[in-house]
Amino acid sequence: MTPDAPSAPLAGRVAVVTGASRGMGRAIALRLARDGADCVVVYRRDHARAGVVVAEIERLGRRALALAIELGEPDEVPPGFARIAETFGRVDVFVANAAATAFRPTLEQKPHNVRRTLAISLESFVAAIQAVVPLMRGRPGRIVAVSGIDSQQAMRGHGVLGAAKAGLESLVRTLAMELGPLGITVNGVNPGLVETDSSQMYVERGLEREYAATVARVAAATPVRRAGSGEDVAGLVAYLASDAASFLTGQTIVIDGGLTIVSPLELLNAIPGPGAPDA
Repeated sequence: MTPDAPSAPLAGRVAVVTGASRGMGRAIALRLARDGADCVVVYRRDHARAGVVVAEIERLGRRALALAIELGEPDEVPPGFARIAETFGRVDVFVANAAATAFRPTLEQKPHNVRRTLAISLESFVAAIQAVVPLMRGRPGRIVAVSGIDSQQAMRGHGVLGAAKAGLESLVRTLAMELGPLGITVNGVNPGLVETDSSQMYVERGLEREYAATVARVAAATPVRRAGSGEDVAGLVAYLASDAASFLTGQTIVIDGGLTIVSPLELLNAIPGPGAPDA
């Protein structure tokens, strides 16, 4: 398949994905590469994992760059994007996927945990936007921010991260207004339960529950009767990055298999446990 084939809608474009060495970020980077984009794999410290993703992208016939940026330190963002500019000369798609927090009750959060959570989701995002927009000028640009259901619903241990993600969604709306005249769209995706190692860590450490059983119970309450995958989220991001989404901006799209549309009373029927008819 040649890069300019109709099945490569992002042929000739350059995508930057943060948190791309694993989980949803990896799935997003690989999907964008399959759609024709050269990719920058931004990661924090796991050079080996990032290298594996780069190799996978290169096997697809695309160019790739592994770039270490500590997003907890926003001052590291501009030099990182300068490196991207030197290597590729442009950016067409920017996906802000990276996030981190300490899964503790809000009253137990340490100041450095709060600062780091907000720095990654908000401060470094703003710094990245300021750095990437000049690299998009003169061409249609696509910015996609990965939020989370904790931006809308209270979750144990997610108070600070949920606040950061809610702020991120607010920035999506404002940036869509500000950057639209430049030909740049800005959208968000808000995944529900997606099976990643981060989800497993939260369930096992944050909730102290058995992961497989928890996923099964949530899937039973989800209209499509399964948990999500990184590829599910990547498919939506790929659409938002494409020309087909040129009239869509300022939106944060929930992708959760329909779970959040279900009434709490219906959940009592769907999830086995105390109070359910089959308990």
